[in-house]
Amino acid sequence: MKKVAVVGAAGRMGRTVCEAVNSADDMELVAQLDAGDPITAHNLNGAEVAVEFTVPTVSEDNVHALLKAGVNVVVGTTGWTAEKHARAQKTAKETGKNVLIASNFGLSAVFTMLFAEKAAPYFESVEIIELHHPDKVDAPSGTAATTAVAVVEARKNAGVPASPDATELDPKGARGANLDGVHVHAVRLRGLNAHEEVLLGNPGEQLVIRQDSFNRESFMPGVLLAVRQIEDYPGLTIGLDKMMDI
Repeated sequence: MKKVAVVGAAGRMGRTVCEAVNSADDMELVAQLDAGDPITAHNLNGAEVAVEFTVPTVSEDNVHALLKAGVNVVVGTTGWTAEKHARAQKTAKETGKNVLIASNFGLSAVFTMLFAEKAAPYFESVEIIELHHPDKVDAPSGTAATTAVAVVEARKNAGVPASPDATELDPKGARGANLDGVHVHAVRLRGLNAHEEVLLGNPGEQLVIRQDSFNRESFMPGVLLAVRQIEDYPGLTIGLDKMMDI
């Protein structure tokens, strides 16, 4: 039985992770920590893996504390940067523990990001729309930002120029966030959960890649996959796709 701790256990995603772990035949939920609970080996109660779903302002500190407490870590909190990744990698190396940081655990989202990266060099234009519930605290979403980075890199490697855009006046920011030449539009609407569209266009044709996560349970197969495999991925791993045979 894999012994699992959940950090952020009182949150929406944390509660869902706890339920998923309890329902898994090969896992045991041994600790549930939330804001105000010290991250110590004692409080982790023998956990081998900790799943961290909190908020960007505390996630990095939590990850360092978890690694130093002697557990491997699966991180679903967004807001990570290259500098934060480097610091997590350093701590993982020093402690001999492993950490996975993923912007999305939905299997459909992983494939959307992969398909977008593969298709991006073949289209003149690309834009991203991410749609979430209005309780989400960050924009654009980590998934959209990760998708944009992959798209930009794929287009640069293929020698494809930035998408054409004749906009000269946009005082209200209607064109959305510009992430290295890829425009990302964030929608916050009651009734939505987590959704992403990647729009790619050429003269006379359009490709739309869309994924929809209708509830938080949709992320659990990816989370459990990561919990089961994190031991086999030394140091820092970025992205759930690295643990999938794709």
